[in-house]
Amino acid sequence: MKKKCRFVGIMFLCIIIVCTMLVMLYERSSYSSTKEKGRFTIVTSFYPMYIATLNIVDGADGVTLENLSEPQTGCLHDFQLTPEDMKLLSTADMFVINGGGIESFMSDVAKAYPDLTVTEACRDMQLIAEADEDIDVHGDGTDTNDHSHEEEHDIDSEGTHDHDGEDPDDPDGAGHDHGDENAHAWMSVSRYRTMVSTIADALSEADPSNASIYNSNAKEYDQKLAELEQEESQIKEKTNGKDIIIFHEAYEYVADDFGMNVRYLMDLDEERSVSAGEVSDVIAAVKNDGVSVILAEELYGKDLGDTVSRETDVKMVYIDPLNRGDYDKDSYIDGMKKNFKLIEGAF
Repeated sequence: MKKKCRFVGIMFLCIIIVCTMLVMLYERSSYSSTKEKGRFTIVTSFYPMYIATLNIVDGADGVTLENLSEPQTGCLHDFQLTPEDMKLLSTADMFVINGGGIESFMSDVAKAYPDLTVTEACRDMQLIAEADEDIDVHGDGTDTNDHSHEEEHDIDSEGTHDHDGEDPDDPDGAGHDHGDENAHAWMSVSRYRTMVSTIADALSEADPSNASIYNSNAKEYDQKLAELEQEESQIKEKTNGKDIIIFHEAYEYVADDFGMNVRYLMDLDEERSVSAGEVSDVIAAVKNDGVSVILAEELYGKDLGDTVSRETDVKMVYIDPLNRGDYDKDSYIDGMKKNFKLIEGAF
């Protein structure tokens, strides 16, 4: 009887192994068969990557651009892939991601589609180290992170860029490990320009038939972003050296661009509850450090902002993290200009 049970168990295990292998073979064959000949399909992970890529591929022949997540999803920290998402990825020639750990599901994608070309937009830049939240980020008022980011943004006559940090063994950046870093780099105009450049270069290499239009579009978009960065520089004359509090870790990049010192960070989202003690800590930080401005996202920071405003003279400035919105080519520039206006008006 024991031998019979053991035999049945072994057979059952063999069936499971065979079924698993068949599923993997089906997914890989599906990945190859679902691609449409004569077309180049790009899938982006979420909204900021879609807008950047949209500006690059506009007018390119035979190119299809899809976004994996809904435009109102926001950041993808806890995003779970669905069967529909995997089916969409099976059609992709390239998957454009932010990188830096935001797309936590990439190991699943790599297992299912090992031949899929993945472009990590932030692979060629120094990211800000992820700070422990609810603390005085810069301690004695000095910035403990060296954020010297003088990136080369000029696109030459052929639209190419020099990316010295590229790993020759990992050209698509799928396995690039940024460690404990803040990956919301699109909130810095200078870094966003680098991300656009990285995406354009990858697309030109993967789809050479459209390389000229990719490079031309990227150059045109970069010129607009350069003008946006110039506006930022003018406002920085007012903000440089100012102490602020932020309620969203993405705004560390805004503070860095504007030369502001983050005195206190609390990262708020839909799952984050704030205790009475934490409210007291924020109020104490405002009073003790002489902070006059708090940057927050209205969606998650309004309640806490109202409470702190009643107890102090601090100005609550609700800016857009630009991680959701309409599929409009100009949405990044328009959104950032609105943010600039709000920040300038607070100082």
